[in-house]
Amino acid sequence: MSSVIRTRSSGSSPWRNWAGTVVSRPARQARPASVQELADAVRSAVADGLRIKTVGTGHSFTAIAATDGLLIRPDLMTGIRRIDRSEMTVTVESGTPLKRLNTALAREGLSLTNMGDIMEQTVAGATSTGTHGTGRDSASIAAQIKGLELVTADGSVLTCSEKENPEVFAAARIGLGALGVVSAITFAVEPVFLLTAREEPMAFDRVLADFDALHAENEHFEFYWFPHTGNCNTKRNNRSSGPAAPPGRVGGWIEDELLSNGAFQLACSLGRAVPAAVPAIARLSSRALSARTYTDIPYKVFTSPRRVRFVEMEYALPREAAVTALRELRAMIDRSPLRIGFPVEVRTAPADDITLSTASGRETAYIAVHMYRGTPYRSYFTAVESIMTAHGGRPHWGKIHTRDARYFAEAYPRFGEFTALRDHLDPDRVFQNPYLRRVLGD
Repeated sequence: MSSVIRTRSSGSSPWRNWAGTVVSRPARQARPASVQELADAVRSAVADGLRIKTVGTGHSFTAIAATDGLLIRPDLMTGIRRIDRSEMTVTVESGTPLKRLNTALAREGLSLTNMGDIMEQTVAGATSTGTHGTGRDSASIAAQIKGLELVTADGSVLTCSEKENPEVFAAARIGLGALGVVSAITFAVEPVFLLTAREEPMAFDRVLADFDALHAENEHFEFYWFPHTGNCNTKRNNRSSGPAAPPGRVGGWIEDELLSNGAFQLACSLGRAVPAAVPAIARLSSRALSARTYTDIPYKVFTSPRRVRFVEMEYALPREAAVTALRELRAMIDRSPLRIGFPVEVRTAPADDITLSTASGRETAYIAVHMYRGTPYRSYFTAVESIMTAHGGRPHWGKIHTRDARYFAEAYPRFGEFTALRDHLDPDRVFQNPYLRRVLGD
């Protein structure tokens, strides 16, 4: 598990991901402004013998988007193509950042049902890697897809939905960039609604004892546990009839910027410089955030600014295994010399029907571990991965892990469906790179 993955070629300027864990130098880059220009770029690269990858905003921690061939940047393919209020769908260009989509939908009185906690990703990047939030009944962003437009390895444009090319639709919603280049996505939407967020400190032992009840009683439940302490911060989001009562400007800035970003940045920097201080810093940090309740439209409740840079591993477990795995994780940290300055994040999702979704076919709990950028993380992540894989965990496709195709063939009952479809759509492995070779095989 190297700290920085590099791919090299001559020609174009290097590309780096957000966390600085991946650097690649593609032979050339393209910025298509339409699906036709995208198809032309694919055909041209194939004719020149170049492999092809597409990159969004680089929020994946793995080398899933790295290439020494053609790197497609879809930043000119942005915006809403159409809103269908009779079907309650929105069709959006693949390079559109989630932030732009959320704000545009809000102006139209619409919203996605659920989302992750950051908005910087492109819609195609987020869905292709399985980005998710937390939800008892509502699943990942990819599970809200109703249709896809895909440029395949021969430069043709393929559309899919539950009725049109359903076998492609089943897999391409989380396609890992292995089946083609997504050019547009149609999402289900609903009239904008209000969520009441209740954030509250809670003891680790109490959260675990009440985990099933907290999950069952709330539409969206998540919590953060601060290693080296018995303290957690919980968040419960539920639909509300209103009225809207967003955080006050000053209070919101103190919680979301001063404490969660500014002060936390300083704490992480101090912990990196003086690891022995980490437990004391964790105890202080875990007590800094106070209880609060507020009500707002969904994207303002689900998402938060994330300005402190980190590296991350996240595993999806059967939900019934979460409490046991968390107790094992705490015991491992307590008996080790590790000093962990970042909280552990726990979320849930219902089962879905997407071939390589981390929640495919089973109710799921997500356990995510982080380390501040520049801090040695391999010993911690290796120990965590051992615990998670013992419980049948599935790693997030865009976050650090060491699993390979042999492991995934056991972890995903429909893995063979995906690889067979890949053989059909990309027999010459136009969209191959070392990461996909490891996780999907040749």
